[in-house]
Amino acid sequence: MKLLFVSLGCDKNLVDSEVMLGLIRDRGWEITDDENEAEAVVVNTCCFIHDAKEESINTLIEIGELKKTGKVKVLVAAGCLAQRYHDEIKEELPEVDAIIGTTAYEHIVEAVETAWNGKNYEKLEELSYLPKNETTRITTTGGHYAYLKIAEGCDKHCTYCIIPKIRGDFRSVPMEKLLEEASYLALNGVKELILVAQETTLYGKDIYGEKKLPELLRELCKISGLEWIRLLYCYPEEITDELIQVIREENKICNYLDMPIQHCADSILKRMGRRTSKAELVEIVTRLRREIPDICLRTTLITGFPGETEEDHKELLDFVDAMEFDRLGVFTYSPEENTAAAKMENQIDEKVKCRRQQELMELQQEIAFEKAEDSEGRRLMVMIEGSLPEDGVYIGRTYKDAPKVDGYIFVNSERELLSGELVPVYVTDAKDYDLIGELIQ
Repeated sequence: MKLLFVSLGCDKNLVDSEVMLGLIRDRGWEITDDENEAEAVVVNTCCFIHDAKEESINTLIEIGELKKTGKVKVLVAAGCLAQRYHDEIKEELPEVDAIIGTTAYEHIVEAVETAWNGKNYEKLEELSYLPKNETTRITTTGGHYAYLKIAEGCDKHCTYCIIPKIRGDFRSVPMEKLLEEASYLALNGVKELILVAQETTLYGKDIYGEKKLPELLRELCKISGLEWIRLLYCYPEEITDELIQVIREENKICNYLDMPIQHCADSILKRMGRRTSKAELVEIVTRLRREIPDICLRTTLITGFPGETEEDHKELLDFVDAMEFDRLGVFTYSPEENTAAAKMENQIDEKVKCRRQQELMELQQEIAFEKAEDSEGRRLMVMIEGSLPEDGVYIGRTYKDAPKVDGYIFVNSERELLSGELVPVYVTDAKDYDLIGELIQ
């Protein structure tokens, strides 16, 4: 029996998908990436914002068509959309045979095989449950980097966000489990470990009574084979001096921090339910750059939040100009049902949201291009990702570049380079967001 797996949404969702793939493999199913060969299909869905919801629904509909024209006999909806809209899926998408929620993915084999035997299946665990992941994941990221999900859910309850309602409150994975998983990944060729959660900085508070991310990082650095450790989703208010010290002292930890701030205007931050003020954001950015001078800071912003005035927008533009983030993404506000922000007055017109997004991204583009040019003449270690058709040209990432979201460096080399190889490169040029360099022999 052949099964196709489609993983949508974020890298945290991808980890769940990889665990499910491991369970399916352990059961003896053959994994295929050819929809024309698949007899069963699992779609791990997302519904964080409107576009993600649309993509998930359209994917389920498209796979449903294969049940009429192809070999597909079973269609399983898993993940966030399945958790949030399970009743609607049963009513409006009868082509879906099985539904499993965000905390029920351990039951993927039971879901597939029950549906294979002609019976509908639904499993929604309590949102307080933390799956035990008693399998070895099938990594789908190319082998040399992998994500390590260190916690599930979120306690912040920002007014625009649906995550606590579909993923539950914050639950840390016990440290011994994470170290065991990281050791297995390293043993199987993973060179770069990327720590993810809804909020990585709060790790351990719920089960150990205090934040344990610094200790976890020091333990991960002891694992042989790991070259880089990268941190994503660090909330600014939870970044401690101890965490900064660990990043500064441990050579394996990339001087890179993904720190979503969403806005800078105090009135908007308050309406968003965020825990920081503009002054505190300036302070933490200043402190990070003082303590770790070559740190690469990535952030995300939401524009067009209910009640955002032109003055708020101008304040955000000035803030971005002054802070000069190395990497920055901007989302237009997406009203999500059953969130406080969706019910707020003074919702912003879509055209205004898009215009503000464009202005922010045009400003950030100038900053990013200048920062790329500043890298010329530097010697940087580069993780090789692959090669181009031209002889002797390879694609890589510096410590400033997380997979899928940041830029690349194109490396000229007379000797053959392999994916996952970490090599020294002299940066010779900058092209927009990307760099060009020569291998240092």
